[in-house]
Amino acid sequence: MTATPEYASDDSARHDRTPATVEQLEEEGDIAADFIEGLLDIADIDGDLALDVRAGRAYVSVEADDAAAVAHIADPDTVQALQEITRIAVQNKTGRFSRLILDIGGSRDARQQELADLVDRAIVKLDEGASQASLPAMSSYERKLVHDIVSERGFISESYGEGAARHTVVRRG
Repeated sequence: MTATPEYASDDSARHDRTPATVEQLEEEGDIAADFIEGLLDIADIDGDLALDVRAGRAYVSVEADDAAAVAHIADPDTVQALQEITRIAVQNKTGRFSRLILDIGGSRDARQQELADLVDRAIVKLDEGASQASLPAMSSYERKLVHDIVSERGFISESYGEGAARHTVVRRG
């Protein structure tokens, strides 16, 4: 079966995980923005969308002059769920696996601070004599952020486990 250039129609193309080009990532961002805009309209939530491409990922941010306008959808679990359904919508349109990142009302910055706090608590355990400190299971994107934070603090980290149970362990270098 032959896939059209714009929309893939065979299963092998739907699971293609080769790195996307900047053009493809911009297309992902546009598709995601349209999808999120539709959801915001349905929920009667005012928000402005910003699109960016960074580190091989499309980023879509929902911002509002009044933070309260998006506060009830900025909870990390809600953002994660919205990100997943947005990725599915993008994949459905493009036929490509999407690693899109969604940020609502600064939720990503807030989550990064939470992860930094988790790492700092793990380091305290190491300073108190523990040989290692395990962090809770989290997404691959969050684990990557944790690895970066751990490295910045002069420690080492590794991920263990499979699927939803995959977590990070912090050790001294």
